[in-house]
Amino acid sequence: MTATLAVEATGLTRVFDRFVAVDHIDLAVETGRIFGFLGPNGAGKSTTIKMLCGILRPTGGRASVGGFDVAREPERVKASIGYMSQKFSLYEDLTVEENLRFFAGIYGVRDPKLAARIAWALAMAGLEGRGGTLTSALAGGWRQRLALGCAVLHEPPILFLDEPTSGVDPASRRRFWEMIGDLAEQGITIFVTTHFMDEAEHCDELALIYAGKVVATGTPSQLKREHIQHALLEVECDNLMGAYDALKTAPAVESVALFGNALHATVADETAARAAIPALLAARGLPLRRMERIEPSLEDAFVAIIEASAAPGH
Repeated sequence: MTATLAVEATGLTRVFDRFVAVDHIDLAVETGRIFGFLGPNGAGKSTTIKMLCGILRPTGGRASVGGFDVAREPERVKASIGYMSQKFSLYEDLTVEENLRFFAGIYGVRDPKLAARIAWALAMAGLEGRGGTLTSALAGGWRQRLALGCAVLHEPPILFLDEPTSGVDPASRRRFWEMIGDLAEQGITIFVTTHFMDEAEHCDELALIYAGKVVATGTPSQLKREHIQHALLEVECDNLMGAYDALKTAPAVESVALFGNALHATVADETAARAAIPALLAARGLPLRRMERIEPSLEDAFVAIIEASAAPGH
């Protein structure tokens, strides 16, 4: 049985003058799934979302959202989606309930449904009893919950979230993703961009865009398995940058990247690398503090994919 696609794009392209911001990308997002769209700044994420939301007309290719063509039926696309931007976009001088009523009016939510939808949004966001609170008085995490409530007041089948947890604390990020999971369980399709790799682990499927091109797609486990095929060693050294420079050209090391206070080195022959790395660092006056094999993270896969995509001749 073929899965129903909520979002589909083929050869989707956007050119600004001579700059190709999005370069012939293909996307297929199944209904009711959480789809993560990852990429570094300037990779084309926001431009892609603007095209999919019917805000920006594609230069080439085609895309449909909710069965509506984004180029020929942009208004029908807009009516069928919810959208939450990275920048907080509610009115701070309005109360929580006033914001909800304002966006309900924009989305055409009227009585007798209005009161029930506002009550639902307040409950979902954990803001029951705080409808009269000025939005400016809410902490960042609560503001994001309110923004999510406003985005789904009209019960859209598809929800676009652009860096929704940027600038909020870890506890608020966790609670926000619980809310996203609850919406997905109700059958809503979630298309989300994020630069937090721990958040990306919650997605059913991911697409990674780099320099305007989709360079990898798959589930989080698939991406880790397919792009980190060799052993991964975590290396700690007092002079981290000195160790990085040393391992960058070491024959025993295929690739090395900085991860916090350690280095992650990909090696084809773990036994040979365990002998070569300490000796190499010692020869440069860089005593090794710790080295152990670790399981690759999604961030490791992300770095490996980007490095491969940026390599000359790719």
